[in-house]
Amino acid sequence: MKIKGAPLRESERLDWVDAARGLAILGIFMVNVPAFNAPYFLYGGAGEYWSSPLSHTIQKLIDIFFQASFYTLFSFMFGFGIQMMKDRLEEKRMAYQPVIVRRLFVLTGFGLIHAFLLWHGDILLSYGVLGFSLLFFFKVNPSTLLTWAFGMLAFLVLPLTFSLYLIRNQIQGIIHRPAIQEALQNYSNGSFLDIWSQNVNDWIYANQWGNLPFLALSLIPMFLFGMYFCRQRLLHDPDVHLGSIKKIWALTGLLFFVFKAGPHLYGNPEWFQLAQDSIGGSASAIFYVLSITLLFRISIGARLIHPLTWVGRMSLSNYILQSIISFFLFYSVGLGWYGEVSPTGNVVIVAVVFTLQTFASKAWLKKFRYGPLEWLWRTLTYGKKQPMKRKKKAAS
Repeated sequence: MKIKGAPLRESERLDWVDAARGLAILGIFMVNVPAFNAPYFLYGGAGEYWSSPLSHTIQKLIDIFFQASFYTLFSFMFGFGIQMMKDRLEEKRMAYQPVIVRRLFVLTGFGLIHAFLLWHGDILLSYGVLGFSLLFFFKVNPSTLLTWAFGMLAFLVLPLTFSLYLIRNQIQGIIHRPAIQEALQNYSNGSFLDIWSQNVNDWIYANQWGNLPFLALSLIPMFLFGMYFCRQRLLHDPDVHLGSIKKIWALTGLLFFVFKAGPHLYGNPEWFQLAQDSIGGSASAIFYVLSITLLFRISIGARLIHPLTWVGRMSLSNYILQSIISFFLFYSVGLGWYGEVSPTGNVVIVAVVFTLQTFASKAWLKKFRYGPLEWLWRTLTYGKKQPMKRKKKAAS
């Protein structure tokens, strides 16, 4: 009898891993909403346009605690999940390559639709395409994974940070004003076609050929760190590896503070932002996931952050839903708030929408096994319609 692959059963899930995905969805939304709301994140000028002390404080806090911390956390969880899928398929004596290749192709399809119809800042397309590189790392040993991850980060950060320092006066405070005006016009007053055209232009600007190596050298190391943690079962058996987890947590917390908060002590220069995001962002991502893991070992901590598991188990559906909501709130075909919401208002929007998503996810998971897009992704990945409805309530 041929054994077929299947998604994780309820009893096999790691709640702290789901909670980390949920936290990543919150953090990504906190960064995406200001970029969805106005062109300044992409083209410069946010500090000039939102000039009040409160706005600057909020922007600074988002830069320290959110920027480059949560797409990296999501990248870490992506690598962790791919390795976990590979291990489970091998346990069933199945060829893992066809299943993982289908999974990546489907994710790439989701990314194409999301990137060009909803949000130029999409991450799914990048994950789907760059995820194919992981097929070359499945056979290497864990120490080699770390060597590649640290090597790629060093190759990205060290020479480029030095180069940016040499031209620091030329790159400080660059603002692309014509691009800002074009975006304001199309997103605020344009038709669907104007919005989609602007979205494509913004995607091309953010994903120029010259930027692709930087993107790969930012994301692939986090994929490999996630694979390493899965191979070593650091998150599967946290009680067994508690000493190692605490040491890594302390080290990444220190790097987080030094590279993310430290630059703000001397004006947060733009030449240092690559190192700030690559080193500080990577360290903060691992710090966050280990903080979630450690909190789950404490009764009150587990209760406080357990709601994140509901969002995390529907991370793809919630991520896309956030873009749909933002599309409606900010663009002219919806409420048309583009360029009108302050940083304070952005935080309020994130808090309200994410809270609603949390309770909606809980209600959905009481009736269904997966989120709607998770169900579609699994069905296409395994080539078999997955059961959707539950026989009994769950997600308590």
